[in-house]
Amino acid sequence: MSNNIDFQEPEEELFEHYRFDVPKGQALLRIDKYLMLMVPNATRNKIQNAASNGDIYVNDVPVKSNYKVKPLDVIRILLAHPPFENRVDPEDIPLDIVYEDDALLLINKPPNFVVHPGHGNYTGTLVNALAFHFENLPLNSSERPGLVHRIDKDTSGLLVVAKTEAAMTHLAKQFEDKTSEREYIALVWGNVKEDEGTITGNIARHLKDRMQMAVFSDPEIGKHAVTHYKVLERFGYVTLISCKLETGRTHQIRVHLKHIGHTLFNDERYGGNLILKGTTFTKYKQFIDNCFKTLPRQALHAKTLGFVHPTTGKYMLFDTKIPKDMADCIEKWRVYSKSIGTEEE
Repeated sequence: MSNNIDFQEPEEELFEHYRFDVPKGQALLRIDKYLMLMVPNATRNKIQNAASNGDIYVNDVPVKSNYKVKPLDVIRILLAHPPFENRVDPEDIPLDIVYEDDALLLINKPPNFVVHPGHGNYTGTLVNALAFHFENLPLNSSERPGLVHRIDKDTSGLLVVAKTEAAMTHLAKQFEDKTSEREYIALVWGNVKEDEGTITGNIARHLKDRMQMAVFSDPEIGKHAVTHYKVLERFGYVTLISCKLETGRTHQIRVHLKHIGHTLFNDERYGGNLILKGTTFTKYKQFIDNCFKTLPRQALHAKTLGFVHPTTGKYMLFDTKIPKDMADCIEKWRVYSKSIGTEEE
């Protein structure tokens, strides 16, 4: 790795989550034990992790978990997200539940629906809806109730939600061990030459645009990611493909496909909302504009999801239809591709 490139995340603004003014009579006590008594629902592991990450401050100086709390110390826990990001208010938002039992449920997520609260989206998320419809869902490692995995806001399709701690552990391990089955349908720019193939490349935060991910050839950078694809239908300037994930990284399909020159159709973040293939004729531009209006998001749908049921041990495979906005866009391309060469532009 080149010595003149810094691959570290930029320093982020920290937000105070808890503040404690230690009273005069406080006996000496390790700070991890002290905070376990003071912070609601805290575990020693979480407190120690916060200390290791430099998120616990005493008198404005970061301390380790073995620091001994003294009288009149001012203790603050600062984290990179606002304190209300992990607060989940129940909201009566309808859910399209494909399957449900005592251990889990399958949800068909519509596009333009954020999965969990985060920067700019603190309400109206799937997690807010889950909190309304279900009680005492288990927390994942990021303290998100019920979530085993996630898909992007504008990606539609299947999500599995755990209803018990045992189901959460079992399902999360399947995703980690790459034994779950996930198939996505994508419409991409360009004519994909090979009928099928595999994209392998580590994924990490883009060096210049921190809202994007990128593929790096250096094995020490990012996380290993593998996407298998297969061509379903060719429309000349765009191609309909199936993608199966071997790993599940942030924006994996989006960034892998862009890496091989086939950006998702109308994926604004990665430049797919521009005309990347085709002619310069006005009629064609109007056609693309109509396609963008029909499908005002990236053309990606999580169509199938398979896993072993955590209680019964049986393999379960679920499938959903491609949503109307994406299906209508595909049909426009199907008709257009047949007309190419038969009409004057």
